[in-house]
Amino acid sequence: MKTIFASLLVAIALLSLAGCGEEAGVGPEQQQVTSPAAEPDLAEQEEVAQSEKPRATPPAAAEADLADLVAGNSAFAFDLYQAVRTGQGNLFYSPYSISQALAMTYAGARGETKRQMADTLAFTLPDDRLHPAFNALDLELARRAEGGRGREGHEFRLNIVNAIWGQEGYAFLPEFLDVLAQNYGAGLRFLDFANASEESRLAINDWVSDQTEGKIQDLMPQGLVNELTRLVLTNAIYFNAPWAFPFKPQLTEEGSFHLLDGGEVTVPMMKQSMKFRYAEGEGYQAVELPYGLSGLSMVILLPQAGQFETFEGSLDADRVDAIVKDLEEWGVTLAMPKFEFKSGFNLAQTLAAMGMPDAFSESADFSGMIGRRELFLSAVVHKAFVSVDESGTEAAAATGVAVPASAPSGRVELAVDRPFVFLIRDRETGAILFVGRVVNPTA
Repeated sequence: MKTIFASLLVAIALLSLAGCGEEAGVGPEQQQVTSPAAEPDLAEQEEVAQSEKPRATPPAAAEADLADLVAGNSAFAFDLYQAVRTGQGNLFYSPYSISQALAMTYAGARGETKRQMADTLAFTLPDDRLHPAFNALDLELARRAEGGRGREGHEFRLNIVNAIWGQEGYAFLPEFLDVLAQNYGAGLRFLDFANASEESRLAINDWVSDQTEGKIQDLMPQGLVNELTRLVLTNAIYFNAPWAFPFKPQLTEEGSFHLLDGGEVTVPMMKQSMKFRYAEGEGYQAVELPYGLSGLSMVILLPQAGQFETFEGSLDADRVDAIVKDLEEWGVTLAMPKFEFKSGFNLAQTLAAMGMPDAFSESADFSGMIGRRELFLSAVVHKAFVSVDESGTEAAAATGVAVPASAPSGRVELAVDRPFVFLIRDRETGAILFVGRVVNPTA
């Protein structure tokens, strides 16, 4: 039976009224479509405010801008890793999903709020280059899924989608809607948060579930959406990829995995010998496992025994980039565990502490959305699911490139039998789609 692997992640930014002032009507200059009164089945009744401007294809983004965006996203990915790695549990998230959802929010930020968001998210490009660069990266990743198939016909899928949900009758500026349409392929769907907040919450959760094939349920818990909610931004990623070189199930056998506290658990350990791109350095080993015909790969970073916390604390975009650049083809006898787990975060306090507190306070300035300062972020919710077995991975996305022809020959044994960090990346652009750590494959 064919095994399906998928990685599923969702990021949400939720905006609410900072006060109880009068809502602005929809002025003629805004050319905005408004929806009828909400019915119980909001998922079917919603209407969309869509800019008349089509998505920019091809995007007007220079290669240098795409490189700057990827570098900034990678910096944010590991700044966030350092902020959320507290505790002893497994960890998995999509920095790309979070960055993209917040980039849509950033399009409406102004003043000090905008400056803080740019610093925290490592956005270095001006608006007229940043959003086209996001568009270029998104479309480049979408091409990975065009006709992609793994070995023996196993399916490859990478689906990245955005949706914006606004209060019906509320006035959103056409300039804001233009940015969403041209660079993120997103219209603004109307719901009635003011009079049907619970039905609106369920409609959004249903959309998330549909986009992630049921893997992410109840993304927005009860109470998160209320009568003051005016805008919800969502991003979902579904990733389904077989290994380029699947593990043979008959070679999988029970083995010991050493925990941080000195204990052990017994887990199914997959095994194979193959030429992989491999590197080692002071305190770590690294190996790259490509996904079939997709340009994506998983990079496993295995700290030396007893040095996990030290290695983890040293991780930033520059160190990870240096490790990836050192990867060269070796014959690798590899043993690694099967694993599956979920992660979930409300990142509001984390992002505020990382440098963008104004966005979550009544000092927020999102006047680029509605023409006045009335909105602030109340929550950024993220959930992720990952599963890895002999056939592929359910939890990551990254691009695989050709192995250098000048790679040295050799053979090394790599037993991933202790806590490790992994990431899924696009090898052509260097974009990091997922980051995780496994400290207990049975948890």
